Amino acid sequence: MKKQFGWLITVLFLSFALSMGMSLLSEGVIPKINVYFGILIIVLFIFISMIFDMIGVAITAQDETPFNSMASKKIKGSSHSVKLIKNSDKLASICNDVVGDVCGVVSGSAGMMVAASLVDKVKINPSLLVLLVTSIIASLTITTKALGKTIAIKNSKAITERVGKVINIFKK
Repeated sequence: MKKQFGWLITVLFLSFALSMGMSLLSEGVIPKINVYFGILIIVLFIFISMIFDMIGVAITAQDETPFNSMASKKIKGSSHSVKLIKNSDKLASICNDVVGDVCGVVSGSAGMMVAASLVDKVKINPSLLVLLVTSIIASLTITTKALGKTIAIKNSKAITERVGKVINIFKK
């Protein structure tokens, strides 16, 4: 129980710090740039959310057996992949919940800022404009994450292997 509580506290602080950092970045940058670059930043947050969601799903769906075999043959990244699979519940929380959800929230707030900068440029009721922008962001986020989940399940071994190799590079 203490271990679970410690993990929850870690997730709490990690999500707070990540949310704060991404929000400060988007709120500090988006009002100072043009609308098109603001939209590009929103798309980037949606893409990051999809990628991390794919990683969380792929590793959770992957069986450990082929990576144990690869690790015994000293294939680069395979031992990291085994560790990821063994901790897939925590990894899924970080990738899907912390990073994915924080990106969703930040892209929504960035969308509000983009909508606010569009109010003077388009002849639409401001409330309707905000509703349209946030609805577009939500639907794009949900659609890309659904697509990402499908890709992740079908390609879980390849994704898990790539993530293990990337971690291997950074561990050196």
